Amino acid sequence: MRRFLRYAVPALVLASAVAVADRPTHALDPEAVVSPNAGPLELFAQGFKAYQRGEKTEAVAALRYAADKGHAGARWKLGRMYADGDGVEKDDYEAFKIFESIVREHQEDDGAGNAAYVASAIVALGDYLRTGIPDSPVQPNLAQARQFYFHAASYFGSTRAQFQLGRMLLDGEGGSASPRQAARWLKLAAEKHDPAAQALLGYLLFDGEKIDMDAEPVRGLAMLTLAMRSASPSDITWIRPLQEQAFSLASEAERRTAIAYVQEKSEPMTATIAN
Repeated sequence: MRRFLRYAVPALVLASAVAVADRPTHALDPEAVVSPNAGPLELFAQGFKAYQRGEKTEAVAALRYAADKGHAGARWKLGRMYADGDGVEKDDYEAFKIFESIVREHQEDDGAGNAAYVASAIVALGDYLRTGIPDSPVQPNLAQARQFYFHAASYFGSTRAQFQLGRMLLDGEGGSASPRQAARWLKLAAEKHDPAAQALLGYLLFDGEKIDMDAEPVRGLAMLTLAMRSASPSDITWIRPLQEQAFSLASEAERRTAIAYVQEKSEPMTATIAN
């Protein structure tokens, strides 16, 4: 699996998905109250503390110095700040370049405490490749996005990657559709209490037709209801219609049993899907 990153990421660069030289880099702020001679760990700690205090200009300056010295955590935080427009102007292409550098430069030292940063960066690259970035060289590439999700899901066990890979396999995005494989990846994420994965897997289990299995309406309803309780507002917008549709088709006995399962929380909500 390590070979995937060693060759896939450079290929991504050579394909001009990352054209670092075509845009100016962000200069360091000479007025920032940080010492460029400090070590990367010290700079990262300073940047993190400044961020917690709400002093984001100082945080960015310290994190940039730490990132220049090779600190993966500092790079990751900068990438998230650019992706979210948090303390800096939102710039998805800058974020993409930062995440790509984490994967390219730290793919071999994930055992040195950088695994979480590398995994998150791979997922971020998959997210960007799935949609593309307007006015940048990064164009939608569903097949490559699926590859990145697969690596993060299988090698790092990333919950988000497992959900995204399951969704792509279900819909046939970036390759052939495989509902049963999709259900297996969704199951892994659902077992880690990911609401989106619980909801989608629950919907599939409700009638079983899409994944070619016997229907499990009670379990499916229970998973949908459980997901509704902990989903983010953005996920609720698509989970609610699935739950309402399933409940409208279920019998009264199935509804009551599913609600009882959720209230008790004593029975596993994920189905046993054969390998």
